[in-house]
Amino acid sequence: MSDEGLRLARRKMVDAGVDPVAIDVFAHYYRLVEHGETGMIPEDTIDPLDMPSLADMDVPDQVAADAIATTAVIKLNGGLGTSMGMDRAKSLLCVRRGLSFLDIIARQVLHLRDEYAAPLPLIFMNSFRTSADTLAALARYDGLAVDGLPLEFLQNKEPKIRVDNLKPVRWPKDPALEWCPPGHGDIYTALRGTGLLDKLIDAGYQRAFVSNSDNLGAVPDARVAGWFASSGAPFAIEAVRRTAGDKKGGHFATRKSDGRIVLRETAQTLPEDLEALGDLSRHKFTSTNNLWFDLAALRSEIVRRDGILGLPLIRNTKHVDPGDKASPEVVQIETAMGAAIEIFEDARTIEVGRDRFVPVKTTDDLLVLRSDAYELGKDFVLDQAVASIPYVELGNVYKLVGEFDKRFQSGVPSLKDASSFVVHGDWAFGGKVRVVGDVTLDGDHGRVDAGTVLGTGPSAQ
Repeated sequence: MSDEGLRLARRKMVDAGVDPVAIDVFAHYYRLVEHGETGMIPEDTIDPLDMPSLADMDVPDQVAADAIATTAVIKLNGGLGTSMGMDRAKSLLCVRRGLSFLDIIARQVLHLRDEYAAPLPLIFMNSFRTSADTLAALARYDGLAVDGLPLEFLQNKEPKIRVDNLKPVRWPKDPALEWCPPGHGDIYTALRGTGLLDKLIDAGYQRAFVSNSDNLGAVPDARVAGWFASSGAPFAIEAVRRTAGDKKGGHFATRKSDGRIVLRETAQTLPEDLEALGDLSRHKFTSTNNLWFDLAALRSEIVRRDGILGLPLIRNTKHVDPGDKASPEVVQIETAMGAAIEIFEDARTIEVGRDRFVPVKTTDDLLVLRSDAYELGKDFVLDQAVASIPYVELGNVYKLVGEFDKRFQSGVPSLKDASSFVVHGDWAFGGKVRVVGDVTLDGDHGRVDAGTVLGTGPSAQ
């Protein structure tokens, strides 16, 4: 039965024009699912990981400049922001001063090119759903593309597999829902399959800096590039200390069996280990998803492994139509790009400041990013304008960007004097509202008038 399932999946991918390398990688993980592999990492197989801090590193200016001159920048840009009610590239969302994520990323890179007289190519890994919108938005930036290199390459896609028979699911109501991305671990397969990895190496680039397009803190910093180049490591990930908001997220650890660094995601954690996952005193560091890797080392490893790096499996069980719980259950086979850290001998992690980790996954994050808790400098780098970022929790009515914007038509409140801001119910806000200290708004609905100061001290309700 499963042999038939894999045959049908292969045929479906071939007919859709999926790269043969990606089909072989999919087949590898299909067999793991077939044999009952779950991808779980039990707590008793790992030890906590400590690491050095970038703040303690001595990186001479010339070393930094030399390193950034041979670095390529890759932004993961395949997401549609569907959880926030978007149906196009999430990076098109307006962030500050009428600028989108894409605008700010492009301007950050253009500024750094001028500062270091470096080519610093910027390349986006798009999906078939984000490509057209992204390229149209970037067309305004003359000279953004570097000669001989594309502005984008496309991530692969794979069929969702039925849980009951491991065959590709059929969903005539919306055939697009029969497909899913293979997770951002697909970057390595896509780099090889598109030929971009060879192009970068042939053009003289030595390393890549990869990050998510929704993390505007992930600037291709020359000092971090210099540290990585000097380390001699083939692969590294920037990490931050976990906070209460990271309790449910992944963390770094050391595998007991071989001493390799591993990145354990929530989906790879057994139910009985969830308490340990959330223990911030035990597992102290989480990934920023800001990665650095040596291009030649990556190519060598891919060749050595016949095109299949063998990243740990992430087996996600969902409904083919996420909005229809009566639709068939499917397996989405995924990998995480950060998991490649266990593939490379002498891979590293480095602690960085939270200023390099400003992801926008929810409208809670968007509110903070649009507020005066951050300032956008002339270099288009987001600078934290407060000692600590306030905690924000908005209700479900604000979950979708369209509904969020309706309630903040005159701008988001000032948060530079806030410690926390929690909103229960449906509230609309006038302009120039200030939040001071700890503020909670209760009630089914209401309006906060323009110029209102919410809270008057360290604690207010």
